[in-house]
Amino acid sequence: MSQVRARTLASRASRWRRNKLHISTTASPITSHDALNCPSDQLALRLVVSLLSRLGTMHPPTRRLRLTLLAVVALLSFFSHVVQAASDEKLSRPEKKSSQHPLKGSIDKAKAREACPDYTNYAKHRHPPYSDGPMELPFQRPAIACRTFESPLVEEVIDAMKQKMVDKDLARIFENAFPNTLDTTVRWHVDGDRSAAVPNWRAPWQGAQSFIVTGDINAEWLRDSTNQLAQYQRLAKKDKAIENLILGAINTQAEFVIGSPYCNAFQPPPPSKLSPSNNGMDDVVHPAYEPSFVFECKYELDSLAHFLSLTNQFYSHTGFSNFLTPRWYNALETILEVLGQQSRPTFNKDGDFRKNEYTFKRHTDAGTETLNLGGIGNPLNGGTGLVRSAFRPSDDATILGYFIPANAMMAVELRRCADMLKKAGGSKATEFVKKVQIYSENIEAGVWEHGVVHHKKYGDVFAFEVDGFGSSILMDDANLPSLLALPLLGFVDAKDETYQNTRKMILEKNGNPYYLKGKAFEGIGGPHIGLNNAWPMSLLVQAMTSDDDEEIMASIKYVKNSSKLGLVHESVDVNFLKSYTSKIPQPDSAIFKSNPPVGPWFAWANSVFAQTILDLAERKPHLLFGENAKPYKIE
Repeated sequence: MSQVRARTLASRASRWRRNKLHISTTASPITSHDALNCPSDQLALRLVVSLLSRLGTMHPPTRRLRLTLLAVVALLSFFSHVVQAASDEKLSRPEKKSSQHPLKGSIDKAKAREACPDYTNYAKHRHPPYSDGPMELPFQRPAIACRTFESPLVEEVIDAMKQKMVDKDLARIFENAFPNTLDTTVRWHVDGDRSAAVPNWRAPWQGAQSFIVTGDINAEWLRDSTNQLAQYQRLAKKDKAIENLILGAINTQAEFVIGSPYCNAFQPPPPSKLSPSNNGMDDVVHPAYEPSFVFECKYELDSLAHFLSLTNQFYSHTGFSNFLTPRWYNALETILEVLGQQSRPTFNKDGDFRKNEYTFKRHTDAGTETLNLGGIGNPLNGGTGLVRSAFRPSDDATILGYFIPANAMMAVELRRCADMLKKAGGSKATEFVKKVQIYSENIEAGVWEHGVVHHKKYGDVFAFEVDGFGSSILMDDANLPSLLALPLLGFVDAKDETYQNTRKMILEKNGNPYYLKGKAFEGIGGPHIGLNNAWPMSLLVQAMTSDDDEEIMASIKYVKNSSKLGLVHESVDVNFLKSYTSKIPQPDSAIFKSNPPVGPWFAWANSVFAQTILDLAERKPHLLFGENAKPYKIE
């Protein structure tokens, strides 16, 4: 019996005494102690007996009517507890196998999903059971029938981490965040079993396919989807379902790259039969694209690097090379063509202007949403080895087109790709190895030669953007790839002097204009959201690139305290934790107006949180599990 209900009954008993009703049974009067400690069904029955016994002595009709009504209420309470007791007894018995159980296949899952709530709205509200920690964080996973993908191995990891983690609020966020991509964003997946039919690997959309949306927008970003799946890569060798899911993601991304290599976000694949959506923008882009195939066409170098990263991670953790189809090689060849086109300078050797292959113009009043100079962007010098990126991973336009974090990432992923192709062997692989190696080496050399500048306070640091003419921009943005994440990308060791100098610079306000600090939160933000919002993702990257226990736990604490709905937000107002955003376009878009920034559903951020917790479980288990705890590794 709840304390609230008990106090209510005690209060009623007190009022009856004040009215000189002297409610009692033949055994004893009802006291406040009875109301708080007597079993609710017994208390209700005693009230019924007492009230009915007094009806005959009541003369004023109004008082008699009141007493009768109270007796009825008490009687109903009694019967409700009897029914509840019977229900509890039934639930406590071992469940009998029944063909009617909805999870045993008796209900059409596709039809069941049609009744599932929209997760965009579902994630905005707290759902029980709540965590045992002081924050009492909600359980935000959708019902099993509403989850978009299931893996028993993922559930095993969740159970193991919940048991080990000392901080139960942190454990609840992990419980919600680790499976969030599987639970909510696998919009379409087919296994593409080769034994069922022999695919024509030269034709599109063959084999396994997976369409992974970013969250509250029904589109797939190459960058987001790669990061959303990263925490499951270690499970792919043990879990056939996960293997097929990631293999499908590789195949689907390959088709996106082949079809529109300059684009960053894509509509549902034609075979999925899912309807495309309009992004509400007015864009003029070259090369032209098909709107039913592409959701947005901002050329971001890191998008292509993320396709390679998805492939390289899969090969690294499984050793499987079944993704090396003619379509995959076609995608790789397309990437190399883009790298060649985007390595060209704005002016040729004679000083004549050469229009870039890619141009982008958007009708907008936000400067970060379009390229200046008629969609071309600022001039870039040649002979640097660097590759142009028109937009950053935040989807904001670059100011100086040689975006260093994306170049660093591309250099690493090309090197890994070359190593993978060497091991895979075969004439086709051998054909590409040398080309891939040359691009990797040239880009890496360009980063060190042109992407490192001397700062009078911090020494040699990595610039955020350069133009090859000597100009540079010193800052960092929360989105990945970032300067802060260079060790995670594999470009430098975390102890590298230039990186450490850069780290000091970008983690303080005087060194990084987008390091934001307020009354409630602090971290790196960026121009995409504004000057009051920092991204929890930056704090998670800070934790993964630090060896200092205090710094790590301070970063984790900020993220935990800002995740009051049990999920990790895209960005948080540094002064008001209740003001946050999910992944949304800029305020001038139709999508923004119809979906204001109040949702916590941003699968990429949840995945980075899960990756951070798993990193600490292996690297610093005592921070999560207590002193002398052994490392936990899911591979």
